[in-house]
Amino acid sequence: WRLDGDFVVGDTFRAMQFTPPGSPASIHFGTGITPAAPGSASGLFLVVSDIDAARAELIGHGVEVSEVFHRAGPGKPALSGRHPERQSYSSYATFKDPDGNEWLLQEVTTRLPGRVDSNTTDYASVADLAAAMWRAGLAHGEHEKRNGGQRDENWPDWYAEYMVAEQAGKPLPL
Repeated sequence: WRLDGDFVVGDTFRAMQFTPPGSPASIHFGTGITPAAPGSASGLFLVVSDIDAARAELIGHGVEVSEVFHRAGPGKPALSGRHPERQSYSSYATFKDPDGNEWLLQEVTTRLPGRVDSNTTDYASVADLAAAMWRAGLAHGEHEKRNGGQRDENWPDWYAEYMVAEQAGKPLPL
């Protein structure tokens, strides 16, 4: 995470602003930010594109993180391991911050339609961009087959249209 600022006002207020990679949103940590007692917050979500990588990174920094778990459906009990089909929004792990607040990591690999600003396209990592390019490449191969197997000279435009539509949850080009 990028440290955007460290704001100190006297002995009673300090806010440190952090922004996750590729995110337009930031989180503040510090003293005097909220009247809530330390350790009283639970169910705080951190959405990640790869739960295993996020979990490993936290563990690498000395954080105790639960095993990954999933649910078979809304209201169903937790089951050990990631969702068997790696279904987006379905795999979780928990950890506590130094104050005792509980955080829930949630793996989101594909956003639901309408949950992404369709005017922007961002990838959180090189791996996310590479995966999107692989998916576009496979889809483009099918596109060329549907068009008589001829090489598509405008493939970069098609890839771009596909990748932006996929990320925005819009219909994919054929």
